Amino acid sequence: MDDGKIFTVRVTVGQEETTAKLIYSKVETYNIPVYAILAPSKVKGYIFVEAPSKGAVDEAIKGIRHAKGILPGEVKFEEIEHFLEEKPAVSGFEPGDIVELISGPFKGEKAKVTRVDEAKDEIVVDLIGSVVPIQVTVRGEYVRLISKRQNE
Repeated sequence: MDDGKIFTVRVTVGQEETTAKLIYSKVETYNIPVYAILAPSKVKGYIFVEAPSKGAVDEAIKGIRHAKGILPGEVKFEEIEHFLEEKPAVSGFEPGDIVELISGPFKGEKAKVTRVDEAKDEIVVDLIGSVVPIQVTVRGEYVRLISKRQNE
């Protein structure tokens, strides 16, 4: 697809994936020449659409709820290529890091990372606030980094 250009579409924050699905549905229904739609989870308020022209993207997003318009200019593939690499959610965590659990039964609890399993995308933590030491294994996307391990 040499003739594909990548455009950035501004969308309502939190509605990136929904908007991308709505655009995809419209593209399929009306046979609009759009090659790809990318809604990276790390980018809030924007999605990327690959099409032969800005006009095709305009047509694809017209009337779509939460799509607020196209930013001027094009995006080079190299600028968004890193969003296509599938990295485990636990990459970057190390034993000793302090995290907050953001989902599950221990939501809101602070914990210390004891082990990271990138193959399973899981992290083993010790809950900090508990009277009795509790070790919990959680999925990588269920934790948020609070502070990195301090080097002694």
